[in-house]
Amino acid sequence: MKRILSLVLILFLWSCDESSVNKDDLHYLNGYWEISEVEFPDGSIKEYGMNTSIDFIQLKEDKGYRKKMKPQFDGTYDTSKDVENFEVSNINETFTLRYKNEFSEWEEKLVQLDSVSFSVINQEGVTYKYKRFEPIKIPQ
Repeated sequence: MKRILSLVLILFLWSCDESSVNKDDLHYLNGYWEISEVEFPDGSIKEYGMNTSIDFIQLKEDKGYRKKMKPQFDGTYDTSKDVENFEVSNINETFTLRYKNEFSEWEEKLVQLDSVSFSVINQEGVTYKYKRFEPIKIPQ
């Protein structure tokens, strides 16, 4: 019974948490992002320093895609052909990214978004924090 009550409480808090994201800010998702930290439901945090891969996100209206990229020293990017398509839904001013492919479906709630950072929380309660990717500039 305690497990069920705990699960209901977590789901209730997750659904009631107000998002600080406005529809007018969604365009900030466009561009290159790198993960900065992951916070787990138990409160533990994994911080990321240098990332070998980054995410490219492109959003137009309520549909978009996310693609993994590997920055190169010459300023170009290597990428695979894999793309994760998503749709943005707005329920009670809370924006959710809904992903679906032939293998699975999942969603992430957008909890913070501005021009230099954003964060999402998934259905398991794991929070992913991203920062705008800044390429390394090597003097010539």
